[in-house]
Amino acid sequence: MWSSLLAVLFLILASDVIGQESIRKPNIILVMVDDLGIGDVGCYGNNTIRTPNIDRLASEGVKLTQHIAAAPLCTPSRAAFMTGRYAVRSGMAGAGAVRVNLFLGGSGGLPPGETTFAKRLQQQGYTTGLVGKWHLGLSCEQRGDHCHHPNQHSFSFFYGLPLTFLNDCAPGMGTDILKHLQHTFQKISVLLMVGLFTLMCVRACGLIDINPWLSVALLLVSFLLIAMWYTVFGLLPRWNCIIMRDQEVVEQPMTLETLPHRLLTEAQNFIERNTDHPFLLFFSLAHVHTPLFNSPAFAGRSRHGRYGDDVEEMDWLVGELTKTVDSLGLANDTLMYFTSDHGGHIESSHPLIGQGGGWNGIFRGGKFMGGWEGGIRVPGIFRWPGRLAAGRVVDEPTSLMDLYPTLKHLAGDTQPERPLDGHNLMPLLEGKVTRSAHEFMFHYCGSHLHAARWHPPDSDSIFKVHFITPKFSPPGAVGCYDPGMCSCHGEHVTRHDPPLLYDLLRDPSESHPLGPETEPRYAEVLHRITEAMHTHQLSLVDKQPNQMTWDKILWRPWLQPCCGTFPFCGCKEDAR
Repeated sequence: MWSSLLAVLFLILASDVIGQESIRKPNIILVMVDDLGIGDVGCYGNNTIRTPNIDRLASEGVKLTQHIAAAPLCTPSRAAFMTGRYAVRSGMAGAGAVRVNLFLGGSGGLPPGETTFAKRLQQQGYTTGLVGKWHLGLSCEQRGDHCHHPNQHSFSFFYGLPLTFLNDCAPGMGTDILKHLQHTFQKISVLLMVGLFTLMCVRACGLIDINPWLSVALLLVSFLLIAMWYTVFGLLPRWNCIIMRDQEVVEQPMTLETLPHRLLTEAQNFIERNTDHPFLLFFSLAHVHTPLFNSPAFAGRSRHGRYGDDVEEMDWLVGELTKTVDSLGLANDTLMYFTSDHGGHIESSHPLIGQGGGWNGIFRGGKFMGGWEGGIRVPGIFRWPGRLAAGRVVDEPTSLMDLYPTLKHLAGDTQPERPLDGHNLMPLLEGKVTRSAHEFMFHYCGSHLHAARWHPPDSDSIFKVHFITPKFSPPGAVGCYDPGMCSCHGEHVTRHDPPLLYDLLRDPSESHPLGPETEPRYAEVLHRITEAMHTHQLSLVDKQPNQMTWDKILWRPWLQPCCGTFPFCGCKEDAR
């Protein structure tokens, strides 16, 4: 009798444990690469760069072929990714020349009132961590208020780059920051000094009597301009190229040679610390943004110079992270996701490294280039053994903004939500539906709406309309008047009336515009997309104030993060 009762009790307890395991919330690991072209990855068609670890994720999971970034460059794309909303809603899409955060000492950033997927998951009991690049602002009014910091956006752990990886961070690579303004400062300073020297010579020769106060004034103005340039721009590696652990600056300026391994180690340690409860890790790599790493173990291994070496090192980092997950027995409990924040920077090159940017395959355009497909179509891979079928391919339109509602769903978060622009991907990933929830998608360049696409419910076609495109120079080339920085408005863009229309199903490289004579639905497509754009724009009434303005972006000394005594900032992280 007692043995029967014990057996029944054991079965009850076992069923309760099994029930708890079956409803365990999955771990989430999001891997985002910087500036990677979709054509750089083997499983997306590259046969000259080796990416076996990313290819393995695709073979063991689901690969998305029409995965779209909300912007063709870092800050707005990442803001949209974090919030599930177009960056214009959060004020992270600039209306003018400035479209990304340029200085850690600026005051612009992801507003504290915005909700990230990290906040949603943290509220559901997840431990949340970000290792790597942030690039969504730091402080608002004074150094240390950290109102835009990852910790304030519900990442309980942060280690990495609060800004981004810049040419300024590597000796000899030049600068990425306001190059034209820097050159203007230098030219004015040189002209003033030449003028001052000329006046002194003329006065010394007795050719003309010059008020000595004029010479003093010119000397002071020249000195001030040179001092201003050096303070703001000459010290950029010290101001912008830093590493933080949570809210403490631990290295200033950062040491590039060891950075990839330190980021990997921090990500692995985070996973190992949190194996007994659900966690979210956002592994936001500095690869493959210029200036590119020069790691001896990967130097010269690829057929594409340092850029190819960097891609292969990035793939190795992904492989090492995957090994950590698998070796800890977490694979079946972990959703792993791999993507890039936008397309490859196809114009990037440098005398020291040659090609500095990636390849976007058959897709036209790249980073900065408005709504062209090459700048916004990115890899999208999900692996979750036992939950997602291995080797599945989804050809439907999806978005980086879909991660927010997807993670919210997986965490069991049923809280009311403001309108989102993303959709839960799980039905599509699991094969429960075959149609994307995205009927319309809108493509911004800064805060300017350049293009839109429509996936008609009654057709496999994906129609894309360009209302505005950047001007390429020379005409017919794929590069802008200012290499590496296409403009979104003004004289440097072309406004199309009638707009350019493509069917991406039949013309994914956007090479052959359609017209009334070649597309029977031409008038209907333009009407439906224009109508959808109008509805979308009406929904922007609650958008946040613009964070990408000159007064918020430019450097302010009182906001500059610093280890040590300002302005003599400097420290090196202890070996761990």
